[in-house]
Amino acid sequence: MAVKLRLRREGAKKAPHYRIVVADSRAPRDGRFLEIIGEYHPMDQPSTIKVDGERALHWLRNGAQPTDQVKKLLRIEGVWEEFKPGDKPKRDRSEQADKPKLSKKAKARAAEEAEAAAESGEGDGEESS
Repeated sequence: MAVKLRLRREGAKKAPHYRIVVADSRAPRDGRFLEIIGEYHPMDQPSTIKVDGERALHWLRNGAQPTDQVKKLLRIEGVWEEFKPGDKPKRDRSEQADKPKLSKKAKARAAEEAEAAAESGEGDGEESS
């Protein structure tokens, strides 16, 4: 039996959350599964990921193949690093949680303010010399 680690969609329309499950590759997406090993809530700010690392490692070591999205989630949680050392995630979530999200207008306004402050700071330095 070919076993996969994949996402099982749950939640209301336009408000999804997912369970990370171990399932037979022939079973439907939201169909029969062998075990639930975690949860993923993409709509939370920042998104929430909970994975039972011990069980995920058990299944990976026994030949279960993760889907691309589950592999990304395992990398973020650090489980993939234990399974395949040296294969690090592309981003670090700890830095992302600290930064507030800004709209394009807010980013442009902040850039203009920083530029104006830099110009006024340079002008003061030149006059006093």
